[in-house]
Amino acid sequence: MSRPVYLVDGARTPFLRARGRPGPFTPVDLAVQCGRPLLMRQPFEATAFDLVILGCVNVVQDEMNPARVAALRLGMGEKQVAFTVQINCGSGMQSIDTAYRYIREGSHEMILAGGTEALSHAPLVYSREATEWYGELARAKGPLDKMKAMADVRPDFFSPVIGLERGLTDPITSLNMGQTAEVLAHRFGIDRTTADAYAVDSHKRLTAAQKEGRLKGEVFPAFDKDGTAHEHDDGVRPDSSIDKLAKLNPAFEKPYGKVTPGNSSQITDGASWTILASETAVEAHGLTPIAKIVDSEWAALDPGIMGLGPVLASTPLAQRHGLSVDDVDLWEINEAFAAQVLACLAAWQDDDFCRDVLGYDNAFGRIDHDRLNVDGGAISLGHPVGTSGNRIVLHLANALKARGAKRGIATECIGGGQGGAMLLEAA
Repeated sequence: MSRPVYLVDGARTPFLRARGRPGPFTPVDLAVQCGRPLLMRQPFEATAFDLVILGCVNVVQDEMNPARVAALRLGMGEKQVAFTVQINCGSGMQSIDTAYRYIREGSHEMILAGGTEALSHAPLVYSREATEWYGELARAKGPLDKMKAMADVRPDFFSPVIGLERGLTDPITSLNMGQTAEVLAHRFGIDRTTADAYAVDSHKRLTAAQKEGRLKGEVFPAFDKDGTAHEHDDGVRPDSSIDKLAKLNPAFEKPYGKVTPGNSSQITDGASWTILASETAVEAHGLTPIAKIVDSEWAALDPGIMGLGPVLASTPLAQRHGLSVDDVDLWEINEAFAAQVLACLAAWQDDDFCRDVLGYDNAFGRIDHDRLNVDGGAISLGHPVGTSGNRIVLHLANALKARGAKRGIATECIGGGQGGAMLLEAA
């Protein structure tokens, strides 16, 4: 049994750049901020969903299983089943893919699938030695034992690191994500100026999309406890330029690296939801689909070159449906790093790579920049890890509709050496 599955609506919060302290919203706060207005504009009750699935990587201790917490806060009822998924950067897309497969196979009719992340709330982490010392101190029963424990203290025990720093370092290769982008820049000859130019363009595209209202209906304001309205993605730099970015030092491979804070995705908080429905649900509730989800694909590769995940996931997807590069009208490739996106584009144009790795007779082809991330990407928007995969699918659906285009692919690299891709057609 294989039924059509439709993306009928969706919304997200503005993406808010982390500023060295916890932001105004936790992951569930963010999910609720965009979930409430999204559910309010539907012609059915919030209890009509069969399931809630939410991607989240950095779950905070007060919100275990944030999908369930968010569902309850959204008034979806005590009987609402909800679970959280985690596949690093692919978590928000995984929520859609799981929902898509449930509906396609006939077990569910309508699912709320999303992603949320508050990277500014990443916990501080102590070393193993410090943790053992704190445990020894806690077990000390009297003044003498406590004094003995205190004698073993070291100054570095009081210097925790941000958990996010550890989380962005691959445990197999010991490379952080920025270093994996440097590997790809070297492999495909991506120079610093080209990476900076790509980053500048991302900011200009998002600026234009904001000014021209192309995000209207997709981005809902978020209101914090002080009553402040957060209305726009606030990491965008309209005045960005190649000259300004050229002044930044390499972040990961000094002094000659190509990856800098200016041509990398930003550490950001944000949430996104999508509503997926079967044909039966569409007819029962009088819904108007935005796009049809046609297929999806996941791939895995060496963690040290994880940035090529979009190539390994998207190409088999295109092959399965007999699509050439020119048959795909719009592409959304999550901009983890400018060098990483540019390496993917170069790989698709490399005869040897496409033959040896993808099984093509020659290169897959060139993706025209006018069809790629048309309204900017994570370099200007930010990359809330558990959310981004959801956002790019939602925005691809909206962009297809707005431009009268037929077909698009949303894809992303995933820390740990994986990639995900989803094929959409305009409804």
